[in-house]
Amino acid sequence: MPGVIGEMAPTSWAERRSLVPSALATLRLDALVRDINGYLARQHALTHVEWAPILTVRASLLGLHRQGRISANGSCRLCRTLDGWVAINLARADDIALVDALIGAPAGDDPWPALERYAAGCGSAGLVAGARLLGLPVALLADPLPSSRPYEVTRLWPAGPSFNLSGLQVVDLSSMWAGPLTAMILAGAGAHVVKVESATRPDGARGTPAFYRWLHPDDQCTEALDFSLPTGRDRLRSLIEAADVVIEASRPRALEQLGVDAATVAPRPGRIWLSITGYGRALPGGDWVAFGDDAAVAGGLVTRDSCGDPEFCGDAIADPVAGLFGARAVLEAASSGGGQLIDLAMSRCAGALIAADPPVPPDCD
Repeated sequence: MPGVIGEMAPTSWAERRSLVPSALATLRLDALVRDINGYLARQHALTHVEWAPILTVRASLLGLHRQGRISANGSCRLCRTLDGWVAINLARADDIALVDALIGAPAGDDPWPALERYAAGCGSAGLVAGARLLGLPVALLADPLPSSRPYEVTRLWPAGPSFNLSGLQVVDLSSMWAGPLTAMILAGAGAHVVKVESATRPDGARGTPAFYRWLHPDDQCTEALDFSLPTGRDRLRSLIEAADVVIEASRPRALEQLGVDAATVAPRPGRIWLSITGYGRALPGGDWVAFGDDAAVAGGLVTRDSCGDPEFCGDAIADPVAGLFGARAVLEAASSGGGQLIDLAMSRCAGALIAADPPVPPDCD
């Protein structure tokens, strides 16, 4: 799949409204793709990556637009609290069903008015803690950090020789956007990608077919496995143990329960294991649910209106940014022989774009 990764997406979205909150973030995105393209060039890969069309592709394909404190896809909102702002994401039917439990009263057919009233009477930290106990994707708007490392690397296995991307065996257990984007970039450089899905819980991105087709080329191999059956778990284990690269975006305990987490599969020199979570694998953050919009808010990646109040930046921006950082991390590991677990957090990826950014404008009177 030679060519420019992202070239299918028009750039009119970026022309209408800025996708990033600062010139610093743009410079860091430029540096990120420059690193990726440098690794690809050294491997003589024909693929070239551009960040702007990647960040805008879903919005362009689905006709989404920025909506201020409502996310582009409409599922997430920035809500004012007694002491700040939180992002509440009702991305799944189960999330909507949990609103009554969160606010302690019936929310009605449209949960947002009741949620916003409830948030207005709460402290941010307490609201977020209560929501996370229920499994809701809710995030406190963070201040930009002096520095933010998008991923941490741990050596789990001996290093092998540096990898040739052509023929690299990749097993992608992830879904939605971040992990599949990393796999897409590797596939564009010649890697052989096998996408693994649960037979009973397929990739949620399939609900937007045009976007799914953009992320997953027609020649990609896909296997749907029933993880409740021994045959499904055995096949999953065999795929993982034969892979040069494993990409997954599960909470750590999910793979532990299947007996195929990074610490328990058979050791393999040079294996690269990319683990994508909202907040990092360490507890308690490893169990917190996150999607692209709320993870971006957790990293402080927002725009500001004329009063200094936050608005969403782009479309689920932490997802594609994490996918780009994931690609860089895997390419970096492959160049040095692998043998590594890469613990990549979407919130930290978002924060890495704006760490040490200048202060936001003062609040309006």
